[in-house]
Amino acid sequence: MKNIKKKGELHPNNPHKGKYDLKLLVKNLPQLKGYLKKNPRGEDTIDFSDNEAVVLLNKALLKTYYNINNWDIPNGFLCPPIPGRADYIHYIAELLDGKKENVRVLDIGTGANCIYPIIGSQSYNWNFVASDIDPKSIENSRRIVESNKNLRNKVTLKLQRDRNKIFEGIIEETERFDLTMCNPPFHASLEDAMRANRRKVKNLSKDNRGVKKGLNFGGQKAELWCPGGERLFLKKMVKESVKFTSQVTWFTSLVSNKDNVKPIVKLLDKLGAHHRILEMSQGQKISRVLAWTFKG
Repeated sequence: MKNIKKKGELHPNNPHKGKYDLKLLVKNLPQLKGYLKKNPRGEDTIDFSDNEAVVLLNKALLKTYYNINNWDIPNGFLCPPIPGRADYIHYIAELLDGKKENVRVLDIGTGANCIYPIIGSQSYNWNFVASDIDPKSIENSRRIVESNKNLRNKVTLKLQRDRNKIFEGIIEETERFDLTMCNPPFHASLEDAMRANRRKVKNLSKDNRGVKKGLNFGGQKAELWCPGGERLFLKKMVKESVKFTSQVTWFTSLVSNKDNVKPIVKLLDKLGAHHRILEMSQGQKISRVLAWTFKG
């Protein structure tokens, strides 16, 4: 019987549905125990405004569900929420029409955390090329890959040397990919990103004085913002994708701002691409993946 996704739930194949099994996570990473606290209902949780706690939670999740024993990120880099990242992987897996062997995926902007290649390779045995414009991000992701045997033959890291290019300089002439994926920078400026972070910290902690100031602001500028923000980045990606129609089956990207969907779809129609919008939800949060292809 096919699993049916209910509104507000993660993808049926996502192992992170429901509450975190903190007992299991602490068993696999005892260090996490020191960061547990009680919520108003007397249940164990962690302080999601404390970056140290969130990093340890990620380490425990990656060890428990993806057999990753060595994972860390430098201070100030984006610490991704794993359940939502896993959802992206499970949704785009449906675009493959059942293909399971020798799947090749390009992750644009993998960051210092290498999270999509980790989840995709361990969940579906996909092979990844992961790119980024930041040498420090590539260096740390390479460290993660090299220190975990189950990643070494599954993930290749590439530095994008031209900040104005996305696929060019990464996809080689004879390469073929079943999927590309991307979590584009959302904000149009560093100031916008910092304002959003202050709102996030305020929402996470009723007593803002108790929050470790600045620690929750994970993410370098390339991860969080770019000139023109998400919409301009997506337009650039779509226009550049036309050059790789014979080498890529499905291009995909997260679209955080729903107002950006209509203009990007309009551009895709103009370029003759077929497109799908995959809606994802986690509680009250709604996000979407835009997928497009130039193949019939």
